[in-house]
Amino acid sequence: MTVTADTNQHYDLDPELFGEFLDPLRKYSSALYHADTDTLEQAQRQKLRFVADRLAVRGGERLLDIGCGWGSLVVFMAEEFGCTTLGVSPAPRQHEYIALRAATAGVADLVRTEVGHFEHMTLPERHFDAVTMLGSIVHMPDPVAVLRRARAALRRGGHLYLSESCFRNAAARTAFDANDGTEFVREDIFGWGDLRPLSELVAAAEDAGFSIIAVDDLTEHYRRTIEDWIGNVDAAAERIDTHGTGMADKLRHYLEVANAGWGYTTKHYALTCRRAR
Repeated sequence: MTVTADTNQHYDLDPELFGEFLDPLRKYSSALYHADTDTLEQAQRQKLRFVADRLAVRGGERLLDIGCGWGSLVVFMAEEFGCTTLGVSPAPRQHEYIALRAATAGVADLVRTEVGHFEHMTLPERHFDAVTMLGSIVHMPDPVAVLRRARAALRRGGHLYLSESCFRNAAARTAFDANDGTEFVREDIFGWGDLRPLSELVAAAEDAGFSIIAVDDLTEHYRRTIEDWIGNVDAAAERIDTHGTGMADKLRHYLEVANAGWGYTTKHYALTCRRAR
């Protein structure tokens, strides 16, 4: 299969739209809640620290983020841990924003980004201490090939953190991959994407040569994250609609569709893998 999404279609929209419903870091993936009173911003920072812990980041590592979004992870890792970070994204509008954020945070010398698809980039082998893929492999048609490239970029003993929403099993994929809600997200929001069962991602990581050292079920955390996003959409509906008539309703519908299946048809998992040899 050669089909790929040029970008998550969301990212072709005005960057300021995302500031209306995401946290101040503009992290567009699951947060991690420790308490009922946690705010979205607190939970997103807790999630980034969780990722750092899973990657065994202690300070000064070289990190590659595949599908870097609005730069929350690359800037955070540079600012909090002094990591030298490279973010990869096919969405041109994100890179200027990330450069500005890095400069504002005083870490412009540690944060670099490249526009393009990871599958087609030439990167140094055995160079990075850590690789992250938060919600990006769904847009890549050959997960084994992608994970082999990620492994090649890692030094021996380096870690990969991969998180993705998944069908809860192969039967759910067969039953729901072509339903109206899935097609709406694929056609109106994301562009091409292939939601897979966890078993396929585990097999792909193993076939790529990784040792899997942790699997975390973050489903409930993503459900709560999206609830917080919906609340922000409702609070900012008038401002969101300045980006396009009916934009708030469309965005709310997308988030409701995403939240409807958790635990029934879909789950959200994080895999931590190690290049052991």
